[in-house]
Amino acid sequence: MRSPEALKPRETHRTPNWPGAELSMETIRAYLADLSGRGRRKGTVQMYSAKLRALYDYLPPDKQISRGTLAAWRAFLLEAGYSPSTVNTHLSAANGLMEYMGRRDLQLVGQLEADKGLQPELSRVEYLRLLQAARILEKERTYLLVKIFALAGIRVGELPQVTVERVRAGRLPVRTGGERRYVPLPACLQGELLDYARRQGLTAGPVFCTRNGKGMSRTQVTEEIQTLCHDARVEEEKGTPRCLRKLYLATQAEVERGVRLLAEQSYERMLDTEQLAAGWAEGTGHSILKYKRRRSDEETDLVSISGPLYDADNGSHCCPGGRRPWRRQRERPGPHREQRRRRGGQDGQL
Repeated sequence: MRSPEALKPRETHRTPNWPGAELSMETIRAYLADLSGRGRRKGTVQMYSAKLRALYDYLPPDKQISRGTLAAWRAFLLEAGYSPSTVNTHLSAANGLMEYMGRRDLQLVGQLEADKGLQPELSRVEYLRLLQAARILEKERTYLLVKIFALAGIRVGELPQVTVERVRAGRLPVRTGGERRYVPLPACLQGELLDYARRQGLTAGPVFCTRNGKGMSRTQVTEEIQTLCHDARVEEEKGTPRCLRKLYLATQAEVERGVRLLAEQSYERMLDTEQLAAGWAEGTGHSILKYKRRRSDEETDLVSISGPLYDADNGSHCCPGGRRPWRRQRERPGPHREQRRRRGGQDGQL
C-alpha cells in the first residue's frame, strides 16, 4: 500500500529557462565523426554535414541557438522554396546535433506534411515567357539560371557544380538516390554558358557567382528568379528552382512516352513486313489484319457517336450523323473512251 506522501500530487515540472547554446564547427565535426563511428553510411554523413553547415550559416554572428531558433529556421527554409520533405531532413540533422550536445530542450519536434495538390506547376508557355522577359530586360544571368534548372534538371544545391571546366566538357555531375551520375548539357545551353563566362572574364570555377566571386546562395537564386516572374507576369510561387526542375522531369517523361510509342509502331511495322515475307501460309498477314481490325474498331466507335453509315429504312448509305445520303457517282468516261465512241460513229457514217 502506497504511503500518503506518495498519493500527494506532484508539483508540475516546469521547463527551466535554459540559456542558449553556442554552435561551433568543431562541435559539428565531432558530431559527424560520432555518426561515422556508429556505422552511419558515408552518404548520410555527407548529407548531414551539408544541412548542419546551412544551419551554421543561418545563425547570427554569435552563433547562439535559443528555444525558437529551429522554428525560425524552418520558416526560413520554407520561404526560400525548400520542399517540406527537404525541410524535415534539415530539422532531423539539427535535432540529432542538439541531442548530441545534450540540449534536447532546443529540438523542434514535429514533421511537415507535403500537400502535393497545392504544389505549383510551371507550364512550358510560362517558362518561355520567363526567357523572353529576361532577354528583353537584359538579365542574362537570370536567363541562364532559369535555363539551367529547366534544361539540365539540376537541384539548387548542385548549382556550384556548374563550373567553366564542366561546361566545356558538356556534362554536369548530379546525385540521384545517393548515386552520382552525369547529365549532358544541351548544345544551345552550353554555348550560352561559355559566351557568358567569356564576357564575365571567367576562365575557371563556378559560372554563377556574386560580384565578390562567391557562389550564389539558395536565397539569392530564388529571389532573382521570382523577381523575373513578377516582370513576366508569372506567379511568383512558380519561380523556384524546384518548379523548374519539375518542368524538366515532366518534359523528359513526355518525350520518353513519345519515343516509346514510335518504337512500338516501328517494331510492329517490321513484324508485319516479315510476316508477309516469311509467314506461315494460313497465318500470313495475321498481325496486319489485327492492326486493321483495331483501326476499324476505332472508326466504328467514332461513327457510333455521330450516327450510322447505313440507313436500313431506305437502303442508302449515310454520312456520319445520317444527314445526307452518300451516293456513289458514276465514273465519267475517260478521254480515250470518248474518242473511241466518236471514231466509231464516224466509221458507221462512212
